[in-house]
Amino acid sequence: MAAAIAAYLHYLSIFLLFALLTLEHRLFKLPLDLERARSLIRIDIAYGLSAGLVLATGAARVFWYAKGLDYYLHNSLFHAKLGLFILVALLSGLPTFVFLNWRNTLKAGQVPQVSARQGKLVIMTIRLELLLLLIIPLLAALMARGFGVTG
Repeated sequence: MAAAIAAYLHYLSIFLLFALLTLEHRLFKLPLDLERARSLIRIDIAYGLSAGLVLATGAARVFWYAKGLDYYLHNSLFHAKLGLFILVALLSGLPTFVFLNWRNTLKAGQVPQVSARQGKLVIMTIRLELLLLLIIPLLAALMARGFGVTG
């Protein structure tokens, strides 16, 4: 029963992560208004927290449930999944950095000014994150069927 609950929480946190990133993508439109800028900061914080939840529930499954630590350590697809997750985390630093730089402007009740170049860079980064996140479940499905096992 605990393994099923751990799996459920892991899947739920993945859905939440993807939903928040999709929402961030939908809300990031230039020119910004005050309310959308504030919402983007809150959503980005929630996105970071949900990424931590994905990692925590995934770690619980690796260490205590599912197929056991040895299986995952010797599976190249698991390493690819983890690598993609880390890459998405690194990429998410750019939008987070941009959004967090708005704090003082927003406190003053002003709309943050985002150049067209910076806006395009943020939106393309979010799109790349979404694309990479779509690959991770494919790797998980293959891994669950025994692909990627080495040695």
